[in-house]
Amino acid sequence: CSQTRHGDRSPGFRPYRQIEDRSSMSQPETSVLPEKPDQVSFYEKRKKIYAKGVRGFFDNWRIALVVFTQILFYVTPWLVWNDRQAVLLHLVERKFYIFGLVFWPQDVIYLAALLIVSAYALFLVTAIAGRLFCGYACPQTVYTQMFMWIENWVEGERNARIKLDKAPLDARKLRIKGTKHLLWGLLSLWTGFTLVCYFTPVSELMASVRTGSLSGWETFWIFFYGGFTYLMAGFMREQVCKYMCPYARFQSVMFDPDTLIITYDPERGETRGARKKGVDPKAAGLGDCVDCGLCVQVCPTGIDIRNGLQYECIGCAACIDVCDQVMDKVGLPRGLVRYSTETAMTRHLTPKEIVSHVVRPRILLYTAILVLITGLAAWFLAHRIPLKVDIIRDRSTLAREADDGSIENVYTLQIMNTEEQPHRYKVTVDGLPGAEIAGVSEVEVPAASLQAFNTVVRVAPDAGKQGANPIHFEIAAAENADIKVREKASFLLP
Repeated sequence: CSQTRHGDRSPGFRPYRQIEDRSSMSQPETSVLPEKPDQVSFYEKRKKIYAKGVRGFFDNWRIALVVFTQILFYVTPWLVWNDRQAVLLHLVERKFYIFGLVFWPQDVIYLAALLIVSAYALFLVTAIAGRLFCGYACPQTVYTQMFMWIENWVEGERNARIKLDKAPLDARKLRIKGTKHLLWGLLSLWTGFTLVCYFTPVSELMASVRTGSLSGWETFWIFFYGGFTYLMAGFMREQVCKYMCPYARFQSVMFDPDTLIITYDPERGETRGARKKGVDPKAAGLGDCVDCGLCVQVCPTGIDIRNGLQYECIGCAACIDVCDQVMDKVGLPRGLVRYSTETAMTRHLTPKEIVSHVVRPRILLYTAILVLITGLAAWFLAHRIPLKVDIIRDRSTLAREADDGSIENVYTLQIMNTEEQPHRYKVTVDGLPGAEIAGVSEVEVPAASLQAFNTVVRVAPDAGKQGANPIHFEIAAAENADIKVREKASFLLP
C-alpha cells in the first residue's frame, strides 16, 4: 500500500482506536465498572475546508482543462451536422448520432469498446502519473473548481470567507450568501439542462421550456442532475473524493515505486522552522521548509503533503505552485514539493533518469492492450457496413404449395439503413437449385431508418431434402456494390 511505504499517516487517516479491556486489568475487589461504556465514533466530523487561491504553472494547466472540458460539454449540443444535432443520443428513436456516424442498439459492441479503452487509458495514466485525471479533468474536481471561483468572486479570498462564516447573520451576510447560492443554482440548472440536451434534441427542448411543456422525465433529469451538481460541488466537495469515489481506494493497486506522485522532500525540508534574520538556517539545524503551512491552506482536500502520500490527495499540484512561490521569496531552489517517484526520492534520480524508469512491464502491458483494442475498434468502425438485416421466416405457414407445384416459404426482412442518405436495396437468394424471389425483391429505405417487408422464396419440390435446407439472402445497395450483407436462413421442404 502506498501509505505503508511512506510510513507517515495523513491528518485525515484515522486508524481504529484501541479500546482497553477493563476486565483484564487488575482492580481492587471493591471497584466497579463504569455505568456507561466508552463511546468511540467511527466517523470523523467534517471540518469545512477554506482552500486558498494560488496561481502558478500547474494552476494555469488546471484552468485550461476546466475551460476546455466545459466548452466541450456546453457547446457540443448546439453543433449542427447534416441539418441535425451533431451529437445526440436519441433514446426515443433509439439512435445515437455522433457527427457523421449513426449507431443503433445493435452497435452496442462499440460502446463496450469505448468503455474498455477508457478504462485502460485511465489505468495507463494512473500507472505513469498517479491521479492526474482526478486533479485536472474529473467532473467532481472541475465543477468544484468552478463553484469555488464563484465563491471567491462573491465572498472574497480565504480569510474573508472565514470571517464571513463566523459573522452573525445580518442583511449583508444574507445578501452575499444569497448571491452565491443563486449563481450556484443557475449554473447547476444550466448543467442539468445541457445534459438532457444530449438525449433530447436541443431545439425541441428549448421549445418545450418556452411553452412549459417539458415531459416528466426531462424535468426530472434537469433538476436531478442540477441538484446533484449543486450538492456535490457546492457542499460535499472533498467528501466525494475521500469517501464516495472508489478510485481513491484502489489507486494503490495501480501505483508502484516508479509512479509519478506529488512528493515532499524530507531530506531537504526537515527540520522545519521559520528563518530569523541574521541566523544561518543550516547552523540552526533547519531545512528548507519554513513551515508556513500554505501547502495545507491551498489543498482542496485539506491534507498536509509533508506527511507523505495519502489517498485523499487528488494530484492537483496546488501545493507545488504555492511552495515554489515561497521558495522564490526566501531565495531557495524550487522543488521542495514536486512531482517525483518513490524510487527517485530514495536514489536521488535526475529528471532524465525518472523518465527512463517510466518504461516498465506494467506500462508496456497497459499500452499494448490499449493500442490493440483502440486499433481493432477503429478498424471495425472504418470498415463498418452501413446496412443491417434481420430475416425471420413466417412460422404460421411453414411451407406452402404454389399453383405450379413449386414450394414457397414466406420471410419477413427487416432492413436497417444506418447511413444518412436513402438507398434502394435489391434482394437475391441462393443455396438451393432454382431458388428465386417470388415476392418483393427491391425496397427503398429512407436515410437512417428501418424498413420491414414480406417476401416469398420459391423452389422446385425436389430442389432439396425434406425438412430444413440452408439458403442465403444477399441484400445489396443498387447504387453502391460495396454496401451488401449476406445472411443465412432456412427453407423448409415438406
